[in-house]
Amino acid sequence: MTRLLNAMGTLIDIFQEYAGQEGDAKTLSKGELKTLLSKELGMKLEAAKDKPALDKIFKDLDSNADGTVDFTEFITMVAVITSMLQSSK
Repeated sequence: MTRLLNAMGTLIDIFQEYAGQEGDAKTLSKGELKTLLSKELGMKLEAAKDKPALDKIFKDLDSNADGTVDFTEFITMVAVITSMLQSSK
């Protein structure tokens, strides 16, 4: 498998690992997203002081405003963060 196909498979695996722990296996709830961001990106969103930050991230990602983050919305987040990282090199 090529590196790019492997990376795509990894993204799918990561999404599936966190999605559905609190309900629908095809979407991330706010809690699942918080866990993913913390464990996979090292983003510390602790307790009440960071609740507004998490709410903003979630609202920005939830482009169809259905109260969850689906795989397409997740991939958009990954693309934006990847682009930011590439720009900083």
